[in-house]
Amino acid sequence: MKVAIIDYNMGNLHSVGRAVTHVAPAETQITITADPDFIRHADRIVFPGQGAARDCMRELETRGLTEVVREVAKTKPFLGICMGMQVLMDFSEENGGVECMGLYAGKVNSFKSLALAQLKTPQMGWNQIQQTQPHPLWAGITDNSRFYFVHSYYVQPEDAQLVTGGTCYGLKYASAIAHENLFAIQAHPEKSAADGLRLLANFMHWQP
Repeated sequence: MKVAIIDYNMGNLHSVGRAVTHVAPAETQITITADPDFIRHADRIVFPGQGAARDCMRELETRGLTEVVREVAKTKPFLGICMGMQVLMDFSEENGGVECMGLYAGKVNSFKSLALAQLKTPQMGWNQIQQTQPHPLWAGITDNSRFYFVHSYYVQPEDAQLVTGGTCYGLKYASAIAHENLFAIQAHPEKSAADGLRLLANFMHWQP
């Protein structure tokens, strides 16, 4: 099995790589890569990301990765992490407004909007995820388990049926979404101890 961890210069790639390697079945080839051809031919895709939406979209375009990410997000078992979840939406408020990948209708909003200016941003640390819908990636993870977050913006998809996990930070927001072969999470499973590793292990065995 070949696993591609997409490298667009915007993520803690080696931390993700180590965590995926730790839970991967024997004989798994795990490659951190910006090669579109390798990504297209991989069996599973991990799409991490940290930083600002504008920078993420610029790096994807510069590296010629935007279309291949759109493609494999519809055709391969696909795991988006943090910014790798946010840029799947249409639009982000960050950096004065950024057009994102448009795989799903929805916006990425600032915690400082909606009269939430009293909140400390970014949200940094451990918080619970309520499993709002069952999903194979939640297998063996207790509802309301704590995951590690670092972010100042949250996803608001138009289709509520996409939401498979919710977290409260001033308001309840979508902290995990899922659709067919795609699962994306705002938290960092690679930094989330046993439950994060369990989610990654579930992804490695998931047959959507």
